Amino acid sequence: MKLFKSLILFLLIIFSCSPPNNYDILIKNGAIVDGSGNAAYLGSVGINADTIAAVGKLKATGTLEIDATDLIVAPGFINILSWATESLIEDGRSQSDIKQGVTLEIFGEGWSMGPLGEDLKKELQLPTSQGDIKYDIDWNTLDEYLQSLVRRGISPNVASFIGATTVRINHIGYENRAPTDKELTSMKHMVKQAMEDGALGVGSSLIYAPAFYSTTEELIALCKVASKYDGLYISHMRSEGNRLLQSIDELMRIANEADIRAEIYHLKMSGKENWSKYDDVVRKIDSARTAGLSITTNMYTYVAGATGLDASMPPWVQEGGYKKWAQRLQDSEIRKKVLVEMTTPTDKWENLMDAAGTSDNLLLVGFKNDSLRHYTGKTLTEVANIHGKSPEETAMDLVIADGSRVGTVYFLMSEENVKKQIALPYMSFGSDAGSIAPEGVFLNSSTHPRAYGNFSRLLGKYVRDEQIISIEEAVRKLTSLPASNLKIKKRGSLIKGNFADLAIFNPETIQDHATFTEPHQLSTGMVHVFVNGEQVLKDGKHTGAKPGRVVRGPGYKAISQKDLN
Repeated sequence: MKLFKSLILFLLIIFSCSPPNNYDILIKNGAIVDGSGNAAYLGSVGINADTIAAVGKLKATGTLEIDATDLIVAPGFINILSWATESLIEDGRSQSDIKQGVTLEIFGEGWSMGPLGEDLKKELQLPTSQGDIKYDIDWNTLDEYLQSLVRRGISPNVASFIGATTVRINHIGYENRAPTDKELTSMKHMVKQAMEDGALGVGSSLIYAPAFYSTTEELIALCKVASKYDGLYISHMRSEGNRLLQSIDELMRIANEADIRAEIYHLKMSGKENWSKYDDVVRKIDSARTAGLSITTNMYTYVAGATGLDASMPPWVQEGGYKKWAQRLQDSEIRKKVLVEMTTPTDKWENLMDAAGTSDNLLLVGFKNDSLRHYTGKTLTEVANIHGKSPEETAMDLVIADGSRVGTVYFLMSEENVKKQIALPYMSFGSDAGSIAPEGVFLNSSTHPRAYGNFSRLLGKYVRDEQIISIEEAVRKLTSLPASNLKIKKRGSLIKGNFADLAIFNPETIQDHATFTEPHQLSTGMVHVFVNGEQVLKDGKHTGAKPGRVVRGPGYKAISQKDLN
C-alpha cells in the first residue's frame, strides 16, 4: 500500500511539472463560442496542421500564438446560399465573405455548375453566356467544377447541391413539357452520379423558367434518388408571395413522398399584402416538424431580394431560353399580352414587380451592355421616365437591349418579419450573392449589399445592437446548424478532431457598411480567419492564402486505387 501511494505521489509530481503542450497555432484568451449554442467561456484553441487539436482552458504554447483577448473565437461560418460560382474564378480570395468569417460556400440554388452535357457546355462557353467574368470551362461533372476551383486557388471551402434546373436543361432544354420516361430515367441517373460524387442533395428554384415547368412529381422522382444518399432537398419555392402557403405544402409533399429532409431557401413573405402570413407560415412548418418531417429554413438579413427582370414577366414568354424570350418581346402582339399579364395581379406565377407594389421599389443593378450601365443604381421608374414609357414596357426594352435578364433588386419584405425569422430555432443564413471585392470587374455592376454584409449585419445590427438573439445562438445558426442539416462531417463546431476553420471577431465592432446606394463596401470587425488551419485573414487584412478544399455530402463514394485497377 505504501508503495502504491508513493507511485501516485510520483506521478502527480511528474504531471504537475510536465511542460505545456505545444501546438502549431495557439489562439489564447478568447471567448470561445463553439457553435453548440452553449454559453461562451474564456479559453484557447490549439491547432496542428489542418485540425483542431484541443479546445478549452489549455496549458499550452504555440509556434504561432494569437492573443484573442476581447474577441469571440467561433467556428468558420457557412454560407448556405452562395452565388460565388463565378466570382471565385475571377478572385479566389473571396474577400467580401472572408471579411465576414465565411469559410464554406454552398452552391446550387436550382442551377449548379455541373453536370454539363455537350450542348449545355457549348452554350455556356459562348461569349454571350458569360458576363464580365470570362473563363474556360475545364470540367463536365459538378465535382470536377469544384475541383477546378481548388486548382485555381480559393480561400474558402466549397460544396454544392446538384441543381434540378441544370438536370432539366441537360435533358429537355428550355421547353415547357414533362420529361419522357427515358429522359426521367437519365435525369435520375445524373442525380445519382452527382450524389456519389459528393453533392449535398437537390436544389430547385421554381419561380424561374425553365424550372417553373417542372411538376411536383418530377421533383419527387429526383429527390427519391438523393434520399437514398441522405441528401437534402432545398428549394426556392414556387411562390414566396400570393401562393406562399401552397408552395410550402408542395415542399412538404416532396419531403414526405420522397422521404427526404427539406429546407426552404431565403424564407420570406413577399409583398405587403402577404406580410401577415408570417404566423401561418410558422405554424405550418412547426406542425410538419412535430409530425416528423425534417423541415428547416434559411434567410438573408435584408428587406429586399435580388434577381432579374425575368421575375416580373410570365414564364411562358421565356420558354426556350433568352434568345426566344427576347424575340417574343419584339413582337407587338406578344408584348401587349405580356403587358397585360405584368399589370394583372395573379397567383399563377410569381410577379415580383407586382409584389414590390411600385416600380420605385425596383433598383437596376446589373447590366452586360456597356451602353446601359449608366442606368446602374437607378430605379425602374426613373429609367421609364427617361424613356417616356411605362415601367413594364421599359423592362421589356431593357431585357432586349442588354442581352440579359438585367440584375434587379426588389424591395419586398417587412423589417418586423425579418427580425422574427432570425429568432426561429431552425433558421440558418445565406447571402444569395457572390463573394466579391470593391475592385476590378466587380465594380462594373452594382450589387445587393448582402454580398458584403449579410453575416456581419446579423452579428452587429441584430445581435449586438437589437439583441434579437444571443451571440451563442447566432453562431450556432451560422455553423453547427447548417453543418448538421447538410450532413457535413468535421466542420461547424470547435471540437477536437474537426478541421480548423475559425472566425475570430470583435463583437463590439463587427459591422456591415454596404448599402443599396453604395454596396461595394467591405465589412469590418472580423479580425482573424483560418481555413483548414491556414490563416487567410490577419488583423482584418487578407493574407492571400488559398487553402480552400472541396467539401462533400453524405453520399460521397471516394474512388479507391482498387476501384481504378
